[in-house]
Amino acid sequence: MVDFNSYPYHAESAGIAQVKFFVTDLIMDIVKKVVLPLIAIGLITVIVWRAPINGWESLVWLAGMVVMGVVRRPHENANKQNTISASRQNAMENGLLVCVFIGSALLPVLQLTLGLFTFAGYTLPLWLSMIGAIVLVFGLWLFWRSHADLGRNWSVSLEIREGHTLISEGVYKSVRHPMYSAIFFIFVSQALLIHNWIAGIGGIASFTLMYFIRVPREEAMMREQFGDEYLEYSRTTGRIFPKL
Repeated sequence: MVDFNSYPYHAESAGIAQVKFFVTDLIMDIVKKVVLPLIAIGLITVIVWRAPINGWESLVWLAGMVVMGVVRRPHENANKQNTISASRQNAMENGLLVCVFIGSALLPVLQLTLGLFTFAGYTLPLWLSMIGAIVLVFGLWLFWRSHADLGRNWSVSLEIREGHTLISEGVYKSVRHPMYSAIFFIFVSQALLIHNWIAGIGGIASFTLMYFIRVPREEAMMREQFGDEYLEYSRTTGRIFPKL
């Protein structure tokens, strides 16, 4: 026998679930579109204000981080439209991404806004800091060019999308991972612009760890997807520097 009295209950439960989903979605939207931008503006303001303490190099580093965000943003939006056919994202992958965020963003911001790691400072001659600025500019150009050449195939984690293609033109013609090359340049510049053994070295240290763990898994996924085509591509290219 059908218990018709249960239907209103289920309808009410479904309604409550929809309201909860709507409220959660609204809160997340407010956090992303209002709270996080306000926090970013506040941090940028403090870093600019403390430039006389941290030096002109801190402003160069800050400008570089802003440019990285501007370059990557449209590709993040485009990636959300992709249909993922294969993924190697797991707890270790997420942990590595968090580690890089801490080393490349959180530690520098804590130093430049609060001076938490002043005890670990070091000094560099002016010419090395200037080289750091030049390295940063080159790294940012390569970062932009790598995203432009990769197009819809880019993702922040290890993923293969439907219709994924092997890119072997542009900066990918001689290097399989030019985006990693770019990030290495950017994080080397971090060590030359932020003169601190914790905040300055954090980026290159964390990314080096991620690189050696992630790249073998990424290339295994590419061989699985593209087979002999990727093997031939690997034979004629270097990982992060062109083959001589």
